[in-house]
Amino acid sequence: MLKTIIKDQFDLLLFRNFKPKTKEFPYQYLLFGLMTAILAGIGRYWDNPRAHWWQYAGMGSFLYCFVLAFLIYIILSPLKPENWSYYNVLTFVSLTSLPALLYAIPVEKFMNLHNAQITNLWFLLTVALWRVILFVLYLKRSARLSGMKILVSFLLPIILIITMLSILNLEHVIIKLMAGLREDEKSVNDLAYMIVLFATFFSYYLLPVIVPAYLYFIYKKKKSKLPTLGK
Repeated sequence: MLKTIIKDQFDLLLFRNFKPKTKEFPYQYLLFGLMTAILAGIGRYWDNPRAHWWQYAGMGSFLYCFVLAFLIYIILSPLKPENWSYYNVLTFVSLTSLPALLYAIPVEKFMNLHNAQITNLWFLLTVALWRVILFVLYLKRSARLSGMKILVSFLLPIILIITMLSILNLEHVIIKLMAGLREDEKSVNDLAYMIVLFATFFSYYLLPVIVPAYLYFIYKKKKSKLPTLGK
């Protein structure tokens, strides 16, 4: 069982066709994905002195899977994707957790602060791009969306997530970054979270375009379901 799940996990991460054996293993894929999410969460914060106990325990990443899956499920449900259920979305989201283990590499232990910040920035961009590609492929292959629907379907949740991360201020530094940090307040993650801050501002300009397009697709979908009156 475990060998099959691990093989399918890497098929997913390598952008191959992902066909989980859910009839044979109805809940094991989700459990495996949630375990990797916890490990990624532990690795993300194990050497961060500003983290809370629940972040050290990996609970942040664990809960993030449920919140992210819920947002994606609720936001995209009106578009009527195929094979669409909260459980399926949650399983997919949890199985994209593994790349975040890159954050567990303690680059600050063998680099100066500036180089460590640059390296962590590349880790952030790599993991983000990896997950975006996986999400787009999921929308195309499993949800059977196409064209502009895919663009709107992955941009809208991402915009909301970026905004939420900034509001939650998970690193306790985003607001201070705007005014400038003292030397004793700087950390290896500051540059990466500056990018999140810029992405938040950029998201505000995308919302007036993405939201109307999203509403249009909902309207079009509902209109196509209306019965046609005969003469």
